[in-house]
Amino acid sequence: MGNKSIEEENTLNSPLLDTKMSTQQNTVADGYSRTDQRIPIATSTTPVAPPLNFDYNDGVPPSGDADDNYGATMEDHDNDSSDDDNNSHDNHHNSTLTGVDHHLPHPDRPQLEQTHEGEHRFDHGSIAALKITRATKLYAFCAALNSCNLGYDIGVNTGAGMLLQESLALTDVQLEVFMGSLNLFAMVGALSSHWISDRLGRRWSFRIAAVVFIFGTVIQSGAGGDASLMFGRAFVGLGVGFGLAVDPVYISEISQAAHRGQLVTWSEIATNIGIVLGFLSGLFFSSVDENVAWRLMFSLGAILPCFVIYFSTFVMPESPRWLVAKNREGEAREVLKMIYPDGYDVGVIVNEIKDTIEKESIAEHAVGWDVILFPSPAFKRMLMVGVGTAIAQQAVGIDAIQYFLVYILSESGIESRNAQMLILVVLGLIKLGVIVIAGHLFDRKGRRPLIMVSLLGCAVSLFIVSMSFIGGASSEAMAIFGLALYLAFFSIGMGPGAWLIPSEVFSTMIRAKAMSVATFMNRVTATIMSSTFLSVAQAMSWSGFFIMMSIVCLIILAWMYVYLPETKGRPLEDMSQYFAEITGDRSILEAEETLYRRDDPSEFRAPEPVVQPERQQPKRNVAPERPPPEDAHVMGTMA
Repeated sequence: MGNKSIEEENTLNSPLLDTKMSTQQNTVADGYSRTDQRIPIATSTTPVAPPLNFDYNDGVPPSGDADDNYGATMEDHDNDSSDDDNNSHDNHHNSTLTGVDHHLPHPDRPQLEQTHEGEHRFDHGSIAALKITRATKLYAFCAALNSCNLGYDIGVNTGAGMLLQESLALTDVQLEVFMGSLNLFAMVGALSSHWISDRLGRRWSFRIAAVVFIFGTVIQSGAGGDASLMFGRAFVGLGVGFGLAVDPVYISEISQAAHRGQLVTWSEIATNIGIVLGFLSGLFFSSVDENVAWRLMFSLGAILPCFVIYFSTFVMPESPRWLVAKNREGEAREVLKMIYPDGYDVGVIVNEIKDTIEKESIAEHAVGWDVILFPSPAFKRMLMVGVGTAIAQQAVGIDAIQYFLVYILSESGIESRNAQMLILVVLGLIKLGVIVIAGHLFDRKGRRPLIMVSLLGCAVSLFIVSMSFIGGASSEAMAIFGLALYLAFFSIGMGPGAWLIPSEVFSTMIRAKAMSVATFMNRVTATIMSSTFLSVAQAMSWSGFFIMMSIVCLIILAWMYVYLPETKGRPLEDMSQYFAEITGDRSILEAEETLYRRDDPSEFRAPEPVVQPERQQPKRNVAPERPPPEDAHVMGTMA
């Protein structure tokens, strides 16, 4: 690059002053955000205000440290042939800053200050970067403990399934129905939880879920036949579904916005901890008579709910959002003071909660089920991605394979009960370790790469498992290796990602209804897979069944590659714009703008004049100034 090029580059205008910027390039589909509240300015080290990269645009320092280079990204020019780099960038050697931390507020939004939006962009006014308080960690831990109930049920039934079938003389179909029915009953529990949670509060929801789970566990433990076993199963499923619905809601409502995503994943981690505990119960009772062992294993499931009852009564506070919804703002402020650091203006958070509740109420009444049943192109694509991802999580066979792991190990040649239980514990620990790592990778590597790797790995792993049924002495080791890979690859992407993606792609207008549909279809798919696993595997042969499941993973991979967008770092508001652009359907934006105007008319000034004091009367003939388009000041690109 010659001197002339450098001079031309240095004469460029700041993005703040550039009135000839191409609107065709600044689209959400191309990776631009339309919600950044700040604009870069030129400094002594960067005479021309550079375009912001997406990391800075979202306000999150790439290194996680609030240092002098906050928001700045270094581009390496070692491979450049120019000899002028050293002349223009002496202080940075062969690197150039592409983002600066010095910025001006947007004219219409002077400061983010202590708000949820400010938390996401690390702009808290005079407050330093927020850290997760001890109280928040404690409350999130107590809530996540409830998710252990589902995990324990999966783990204990994996180890007890074969013992249960032999002890009560159950047929394969009866055992399949017993395993798969949990998801069916859990759907009923999840649907009813909303009414009780909103009426009685989140803490009472935890107590009711725990009591129902304990009741079902006691009945299951003393079952003498299929009828009593299924009666207890119904209550266990109701308790599980009830708890699963309230866990993430409570954690999200007692978490700081800046750390909400990280804390909500604790529920998924707790589920996997429960699975490991269920596997351990099988190992612990591996030497006990099979007619007694499965009853003892089920009975242990009543211990964790007792802790949930204690914590929800004496440790956990009520959700501040629920308190605000019930006009108990004083109590909500006290809870928020425990969640946020000293000096934080929790009154602003209370006001934001009130605004959010009002907007959701408007959306609930403004949009009926027609937009779900007869969607426009943009909504249709949005539903395909969100609901399709939820279905895909169970279509790869995770619940069914976990429930029948002992049968798979037995068919591959591992007959020792003690060895089976030990292998289950190892597999559970592998799955738990990987899912903890995945929680950090999703925000660093993005959603699409991890989902693609996960599906490809699941396909290869299931193919390896299929080969274990067409071999000799090495089949046992191949089965264990394939299952370990399958659980690891599932947990790195499809496990947590299948719930993260729907929560990010659905528009505010349809989020509540669409998430209900996604959850319902996920559970229906899980029920079908679990209730037909043994019958299909025996009809097709075990090797043929796993080859079929491997092909299913590849089909889902191809579908995801075509339709799944990258949602990393994109504000929720950008997703509507994204789907409108890729489908050419602007009706979604018009509908959301109408909703937003109805919710907050002050943001969009009405054309008719308003009543003002007499001294301001001369200004009534002046046309109201319209706010600039949201995309006008955004220069951030997707990393």
